[in-house]
Amino acid sequence: MPQNFPKDAVTFLAKLKRNNNREWFESHREEFVASVLEPAQEFVLVLGEMLRAVAPGIIAIPKTDKSIFRLHRDVRFSKNKSPYKTNLGILWWEGTRKKMECSGFYFHAEPDYFFLGAGQYVFTNELLKKYRHVVYNPDKAKELDTIVKKLKKKNFELGGKTFKRVPKGFDAEYPYSDYLLYNGIYVYEERLDLKKLEKGNTVDFAYKKFVEMLPLHLWLVKNI
Repeated sequence: MPQNFPKDAVTFLAKLKRNNNREWFESHREEFVASVLEPAQEFVLVLGEMLRAVAPGIIAIPKTDKSIFRLHRDVRFSKNKSPYKTNLGILWWEGTRKKMECSGFYFHAEPDYFFLGAGQYVFTNELLKKYRHVVYNPDKAKELDTIVKKLKKKNFELGGKTFKRVPKGFDAEYPYSDYLLYNGIYVYEERLDLKKLEKGNTVDFAYKKFVEMLPLHLWLVKNI
C-alpha cells in the first residue's frame, strides 16, 4: 500500500481545485493515475480483504463507478459547471442490491477534510417502508438504539435524520419513534484536517474505525 496515500491524492485534488477544467486535467492525467487512481484501487482491495474478516459479504471492486466514485461531475442540472469533483470517495458495500441501496463503509478525502462512515446514506421508498416496519418492532428498535448509544459514546455522529414528524400510521408516543424520522441511517467521523490520516498507516486507521462502526452495518444487513 503506498505510504503517501491519501496525501498525494489530496495534493493532486488541491491542484485540480485551482485548475478545474478539462484541458488542465487531460494534461495531468498521468499524475492523476499515479497519485489518485492506482493508490485508490490498491486501497480498495487491501481494505476490502481486511473487512471481509468481519463482514464476509463485503464487495470491493477497484474500478471507477464501482467502489471508486467517478471524478467527473454531472453538470446538466447544476449551477456549478466545474467538470470535476475535488474529493476522493470510496465505498465497500454488502448486499445483492445496487451499491447505493446497501449498507456499507465509506471513505472520503479532500483538501483539509476527511470523512469515514458506515451504514446506509439514503433509503429508496421501498427500503424506507421496510426500515420503518423493522423499527416499529420494539425488539429490533431496542437493538438499534443500544448500538447507536454505544457508537455515540465513541464520539461517532449519527446521520440520516431528515423528517420532522413521525409518519402517518405510526404512534408518535412509541418509545423509539425518533428512529422513524430517518431517511437513511449511518454513523460517521469527520475532521477538518488530514493529520490523523497522515500520521501512519491509512489502511489500519480506516479499518479500526470501520470495525468500531461495524455493529450498525451488521444490523442493517440483517434487518434491511
